[in-house]
Amino acid sequence: MGRLFESPWAITIIIIVVLLLFAAPKLPGMARSLGQSMRIIKSEVKEMKNDGKDETPPSAPPAAPQSTDVPFEGKIVNNPAQGDGTGTGTGAQS
Repeated sequence: MGRLFESPWAITIIIIVVLLLFAAPKLPGMARSLGQSMRIIKSEVKEMKNDGKDETPPSAPPAAPQSTDVPFEGKIVNNPAQGDGTGTGTGAQS
């Protein structure tokens, strides 16, 4: 009896025979549910692969336009604000 369980093939055959004897009425339902599960997993994996391909990566905000402004011509005025020093020019004049 000890030699029967030394081979993995013998154990596999015994398990298959026991399953066929005791679980025969439930085998079609189990196979059906296994097939449905495989289809669901397959569709989910396909959907996950397509999620990254369908969406375009978010583009970076447009860069600020290059400044091609010509410097203004004119006088540079560098007068401090007259008045109380707040820069409003409403201070008392002496």
